[in-house]
Amino acid sequence: MIRIGLIREGKTPADNRVALTPAQCKWIHKNSTDVQIIVQSSPNRCFSDKEYRQAGIAVQDDVSACDVLFGIKEVPVSQLIPGKTYLFFSHTRKKQPYNQALFHAMMEQQITLIDYECLEHEDGQRIIGFGFFAGVVGAHNGMMAWGHRTGAYDLVRVHKQKSFHELIHTYFGLRIPAIKIAVTGSGRVAHGILEIMNLMGVHEVEPDEYLQRQYTYPVYTQLKGADLYRHRSSGAYNRTHFHEQPEEYIGHFLPYAHQTDVLMNGIYWDTNIPRLFEEKDILHPAFRIQTIADITDDAHGSVPINLGDQTIDNPVYGVDKVTLQKTAPYLPGSIDVMAVGNLPNELPRDASRYFGEQLIKYILEDLLRNQGSQVIQRATMLDKGKLTTHFDYLHDYAKER
Repeated sequence: MIRIGLIREGKTPADNRVALTPAQCKWIHKNSTDVQIIVQSSPNRCFSDKEYRQAGIAVQDDVSACDVLFGIKEVPVSQLIPGKTYLFFSHTRKKQPYNQALFHAMMEQQITLIDYECLEHEDGQRIIGFGFFAGVVGAHNGMMAWGHRTGAYDLVRVHKQKSFHELIHTYFGLRIPAIKIAVTGSGRVAHGILEIMNLMGVHEVEPDEYLQRQYTYPVYTQLKGADLYRHRSSGAYNRTHFHEQPEEYIGHFLPYAHQTDVLMNGIYWDTNIPRLFEEKDILHPAFRIQTIADITDDAHGSVPINLGDQTIDNPVYGVDKVTLQKTAPYLPGSIDVMAVGNLPNELPRDASRYFGEQLIKYILEDLLRNQGSQVIQRATMLDKGKLTTHFDYLHDYAKER
């Protein structure tokens, strides 16, 4: 018998998502006689303790008897249980300094860490994540911000809707002026953005047409790697080479910045990848962007004027073009930035349901069988507290105290 525990989220602000919904837990019990799921009681989870109990799932405070523990966000050091196997988003694979103490604590407590972000198919595509709903909520909030700045329309807040289905109904009758929207990326986040663009009646155009034409109706273009980056010497783009040697490439986004009203940013970024633009570029007279939804949300990252996270209740701030200081949103001489680190929390039940489906479909069986799954091995950052060979590059991060 393998016991799986769904832990309560301990990070502040509290996250209300969960890895498995009550219905999914019930399905697992019905189809896997050697699995028992225990839910740690939580007042904040989007599915209540009562809903899990009604599905026949045990709810209790103590999950120390469980073999595998599923969370969402980072587990506070004080709440770690030594010797356990954890699955959550640790935000350590990029050597994030703010989680180094957590990484060290897991090493000291001989914890096995399987990071959701590192679960990948053979071709490197992420298997599970909340990116689609981050894209959905981020795109909505970006369009909401532009509507507030211009007074052209007024969108509802996502978190006040019960579901994605209910949110869609709020778009009936929405009329968006003739604006141009650039969508960056090609992964789950971008797919969520495109879903909202299409639901709002924004028309897709090709990147070259986007640069050359003005329109009498709202349009968006999707910019992928080949549209955003060029090799320094050859001027070409090769996806494999770019991922191996991104420092050899330069950004090619500025022509689009001169034709764009709203930027929806959904690209992956790391410190050796070129930014979309630099701070000085926003003072160029042709720089047209008024609103940025930085959905991938790397502070000072691909969007250099991302000055850090806002909250779900207050998702938008302004950045003064001259001083580059954070201001209230919608002021003259500023650019509005929507940057929130937990966007899927605005649609937590839908996001959790989607996440759990992928977890069951692609990961759960391998995890339970424990028969050397390559997918699981490649995502295991720590094995009983020891750094695995797949993450040797974290040696210094793991060693420093």
